[in-house]
Amino acid sequence: MKKVVVFTGAGVSADSGIATFRDSDGLWANYRIEDVCTPEALVRNRATVIEFYNKRRRELFERQPNAGHYAIAELERYYDVEVITQNVDNMHERAGSTRVTHLHGELMKLRSSADPDLIYPIDGWEQPLDARAGDGSLLRPHIVFFGEAVPMFDTAARIAAQADTMIVVGTSLAVYPAASLVHYVRPDIPIYLVDPGQPDTRLIRNPLTHIKARSAEGMPRLLELLRDEAR
Repeated sequence: MKKVVVFTGAGVSADSGIATFRDSDGLWANYRIEDVCTPEALVRNRATVIEFYNKRRRELFERQPNAGHYAIAELERYYDVEVITQNVDNMHERAGSTRVTHLHGELMKLRSSADPDLIYPIDGWEQPLDARAGDGSLLRPHIVFFGEAVPMFDTAARIAAQADTMIVVGTSLAVYPAASLVHYVRPDIPIYLVDPGQPDTRLIRNPLTHIKARSAEGMPRLLELLRDEAR
């Protein structure tokens, strides 16, 4: 069975009404990165950081996967599919995708402040301010903050290198190192880009098909095409 690797960004979840970081009306319009998404902010103003991610979780509970998420999950009926996502929400899993690698962490998990491998699922949307891990350290959001390494990148690069087809959907290809994953795809492998805008494709040397549509519209169209190819 051919392997399809789907690399997703904020545009996939934007169709579910989840605020993005980079849009003019996105999350960063009301928050400074330095105040909510750096290790220094967590130390300096823990309450603000915890409140920010609690709000994001509460928003997540109010949203549902969209047609783009479901189309990606549906691909598993015809292909060996792995999803690599820059998103920290759990929409792919809720839509039915069974193998998802989160590059930037997971909103529905917390981890030890001292041991990054000590990770816990969170029940509900609210992290208590003084919650602690089993090692006694304060729990923090299981999110890759700005300035921190991306621990799952090497795993994602290995997955990308195995692709027989790659789909890039809902990402500007402007966030590094994530955007460089297209470099790891073998040069003869076709890449499908689903995005209504004009992402930075300068790093892509592969055969490229651009479906200029939002994920919720473009992914169902691409599903039909790839389903026909699999038959």
